[in-house]
Amino acid sequence: MRIGADIGGTFTDVVLEDGDRQFSTKVLTTYDAPERGVLDGMQRVLAEAGVDATVLTSVIHGTTLATNALINRTGARTAFITTAGFRDVVEMRTESRFEQYDLNLVLPTPLVDRRHRHVVPERLAADGSVLLPLDEAEASTLIDQLAAGTDDGPYEAVAIGLLHGYRNGAHERRLCDLLADRLPDVPVSISSEVAAQLREFERFNTVCANAYLQPLMAGYLHRLEAALADAGATCPLHLIHSGGGLLDVDTAARYPVRLLESGPAGGAIFAAHLAERHGLDAVLSYDMGGTTAKICLIEEQTPRTAKTFEVARTQRFTKGSGMPVAIPVIEMIEIGAGGGSIAAVDGLGQIRVGPMSAGSEPGPAAYGLGGTDPTVSDANLVLGRLSPDTFGAPGIDLSPDAAATALLDGIGNRLGLDATTSAIGVAEVVDENMANAARVHAVENGKDVARFTMIAFGGGAPLHAGRLCDKLDIDAVLIPPGAGVGSAIGFLRAPFAYEAVRSHYAALDDLDVSAVDGVLADLEAEASGFVQGAITHSGAVTRELDVERFAYMRYAGQGWEIPVRLGDGVLAAELADRFEAAYTTFFGRPIDGLRIEAVNWSVRVATPRPPVDPVEPVTVRRDVTSDRIRPIHDAATGTVEEAIVVDRDDLEPGDRVTGPAVVAEEQTTTWLSAGQAAVLQADGCLLVTRGTTSGASA
Repeated sequence: MRIGADIGGTFTDVVLEDGDRQFSTKVLTTYDAPERGVLDGMQRVLAEAGVDATVLTSVIHGTTLATNALINRTGARTAFITTAGFRDVVEMRTESRFEQYDLNLVLPTPLVDRRHRHVVPERLAADGSVLLPLDEAEASTLIDQLAAGTDDGPYEAVAIGLLHGYRNGAHERRLCDLLADRLPDVPVSISSEVAAQLREFERFNTVCANAYLQPLMAGYLHRLEAALADAGATCPLHLIHSGGGLLDVDTAARYPVRLLESGPAGGAIFAAHLAERHGLDAVLSYDMGGTTAKICLIEEQTPRTAKTFEVARTQRFTKGSGMPVAIPVIEMIEIGAGGGSIAAVDGLGQIRVGPMSAGSEPGPAAYGLGGTDPTVSDANLVLGRLSPDTFGAPGIDLSPDAAATALLDGIGNRLGLDATTSAIGVAEVVDENMANAARVHAVENGKDVARFTMIAFGGGAPLHAGRLCDKLDIDAVLIPPGAGVGSAIGFLRAPFAYEAVRSHYAALDDLDVSAVDGVLADLEAEASGFVQGAITHSGAVTRELDVERFAYMRYAGQGWEIPVRLGDGVLAAELADRFEAAYTTFFGRPIDGLRIEAVNWSVRVATPRPPVDPVEPVTVRRDVTSDRIRPIHDAATGTVEEAIVVDRDDLEPGDRVTGPAVVAEEQTTTWLSAGQAAVLQADGCLLVTRGTTSGASA
């Protein structure tokens, strides 16, 4: 009996799974004490199941707390120590300009201010050999300065990132020991452990982010662990990390930077599990919650991954405008397009939606909790897609009048529109924002999104999925049972897993096989240690683990690498063939005559995925209608349609609902426009298709 708990920007989703039974709830996120929302939701699902917390065997948790701390700059007062001469790397960034022709370009502010960045005399060569030993006398003097603190108060964390520390971490470890002797209560992060990868800017930024988050996340996780125990849940607590695996609390508190995309990672795992059950090889995962929308490509039932990503972008969709973090992550694009995203009119008289969100405090105007700004949820309520009668969040009674007033005050009165027309504009803008994000993400990965099947979940996605499919020319979308809490369900499908990455340059025409084998063996031992530790913490029996190995390779002279899956052995000829095949997949053809080199190596160790029960296609059994009618504006026709309202719980496999229609359930609502039809599948998924009423399985 396990619980999955996902803290989002607006709602905290909690799911209790007991064999084939599932109980779920959504409660407003409590910003001042996020653990309170988790405990509230846990008590609700336990009461619904008729059990108490003592029967729980596991609690799996994901949170946006780390991401929000980076975006809002609410982490610890952090000092950064680096090699003399490299103090300003995190501010100078790279030579890349994310807006090439903007003469007034403003770069994102570094996480650690210059006055908190310090240097020590030492120097390593690119191969890790010592050119200048660490000056311990200078280091001790610096540590005395750090112990004295600043005018703002004492330092709460220290990050260490030395030049070429990824090849030789001896100097970083020695500095860490000196700090531990002098400042035993201050957590220290070193780059050779947090992100042992080349590219100093990305590595320095990652270790700074880890240190910046450590006190906040460690305090929160241990508070949550204690609160769960006080509530009677003596079971282990595990965290889902950005790469889609589970970590124990101590590891998560040591490496909180790995939690940055923990919530969205659960959604991608949820979609991948459904793709496997339905035999789908090309899936667009679409997760829209209260604050953001996340889009991820899933091929052959596996989410795309990367070893570096950006958070807190200052310009939407623009690479280089954010904070790079060098950790393994499920690759996705995330934009401020959720139910609580605030709509406004800009200086050109255009409607803009997001990235600011009303969140849970004060929330959308319709919630009646003090919010006055118009949001996407207010627009959906005014358009008739949402109904106060079927909105399933406990303690919230939606107010159509408050929503209409907010839309008039924020949009209509400025543009000379009524509330309904304002709502139409807000809905179309947010849908185009999400469709554009999906197009950009697909193009960046060389994919034609039109051939993908969408899997939509999160409280807002089923309301918008049909319109997105129209804009993206996608023919089918699956809306699973429990879609409103999809990420939390995904937590319960996640394996124990960890990926270790290290930079080790190797040219294929002069490959030192034994050196590469040694690197891979070290990485496997590191990843296996974390996974075995998490398994032991859970009380489970250690079993055989799956091991995946990758090389990140490029042609000589190129500035970035592509992932290449490795076989059992590492041979130059095999590596070249695998690289050229992967390069052809990415770019259409290989390049003859160029030297091939590997830069980074990674090993991912995970518990095996359990076999899934395939879902057999269903045939249409009956067409469902309803006496409940609601006028709803349909963007597909540009008119108000008389839409039928159907309860999802009343449907049986093979039942077909033809749009315009609303399929209502406790935690979300599916909107079918004219020309769309939904057929309930054998596993409870709704398969929505466009331009057809055949109801054929995807």
